[in-house]
Amino acid sequence: MIRRGDRDMRRQRFERTVGPEGDALGSSALVLNLAPPQEAPDEAMARLEGRESGSSKAQGLLVEFVRLIIVALGAASGWEVALATGAERTGPLLLGIILGSGIGYVVGGVFGRTTVSAVSQLERQFTRIPAADVLAGGTGLFLGIIVATLVSVPLFHLPSVAAYPTVAFSYLLCSSVGYKVGRVKSEDLFALFGVKPWPADHRPGQVTVVDSSAILDGRIMGLVRMGFVNGTLLITRGVLEEIQAVADSSNPGRRSRGRKALDVLLAMKRHSSVDVVLVRDDAGPAGESTDSQLVRLAKGRGGVLMTNDSALAKIAGALDVPVRSIYGLADALRPPVFAGENVPLRLTRQGRESGQGIGYLDDGTMVIVEDADRLIGETVEVSVTNVIQTPTGQLVFGRLATDASW
Repeated sequence: MIRRGDRDMRRQRFERTVGPEGDALGSSALVLNLAPPQEAPDEAMARLEGRESGSSKAQGLLVEFVRLIIVALGAASGWEVALATGAERTGPLLLGIILGSGIGYVVGGVFGRTTVSAVSQLERQFTRIPAADVLAGGTGLFLGIIVATLVSVPLFHLPSVAAYPTVAFSYLLCSSVGYKVGRVKSEDLFALFGVKPWPADHRPGQVTVVDSSAILDGRIMGLVRMGFVNGTLLITRGVLEEIQAVADSSNPGRRSRGRKALDVLLAMKRHSSVDVVLVRDDAGPAGESTDSQLVRLAKGRGGVLMTNDSALAKIAGALDVPVRSIYGLADALRPPVFAGENVPLRLTRQGRESGQGIGYLDDGTMVIVEDADRLIGETVEVSVTNVIQTPTGQLVFGRLATDASW
């Protein structure tokens, strides 16, 4: 769970980014569908956590299965011990079975949980390895065993004391080298058979850790549909709880944005080009903030961090974690505006300072026009005087073209 202080800090950061009413600042303005969602936020949370609950049930069944096997072995051992002591009556035999079953029940629980932990760790390791690398590594392992078998034939002519350790070492060495060479040369190995190890639009290790700011932005679904975002998207419980908190906000604008974000999450989970995975990552230190958890998860999984938070992006960049920003992408695709250029602009409202009028270009860039408050609601010709680059995009200043000579 997120600490109350951490949640309050991130809520304040969100309001600074999108404003208390849910409106984005400047060039980051978003037009969201304010219609009520089809599903309540709690139902969306339940559906997103479906995979995690199913995994917990499977782990519980595995623990009970291992425990059942250990209990059966314990009961059989108790029977054998009772017979070995010379007890042939029903009472001592039954007592031996009960004691063996009880010991097996306790030992089986410990062994079962250890087995589940080992299986989960192995599953996480295999999740990070592309299927093509696993197949190539398995092929290399098989070839290494064949080489070890051929090498071990003359080794059996050695004395038994030296033959068996040498053969065991040759099998271990050849299989290990074969597996590593197979993984490193996976592309060349598949190329021998004219097969690509993965599609042209996919690369191994394509894992993206998504921050709540990127989901609340709303444009990530468009990037998924267009193929700019694909692979595995990791959503932590902290991020999901932040979105849930926004969806339950008393502010109508924030509540609408939060529920829209939950709809976006469900739409991404149904899309075929991405695999949305809810991560319960408890490996970090106690009281770890959500920002630190996201950076650590992206660095540990060898993935990239997707966020619109400039502070979080700087922290990730300092730790050599690749960062993708929707704001940055939108700003890179925005046509440049230069000082001295004249642009038509419709003034929509007054600025903060006296006499200022504010309008927006077609791409959402905010333009502040001096001495234009009397022309609110009209389309005027504006001469650009200055362009400032902000973390959320461009901020353009100008004056009326008829007054440009002042």
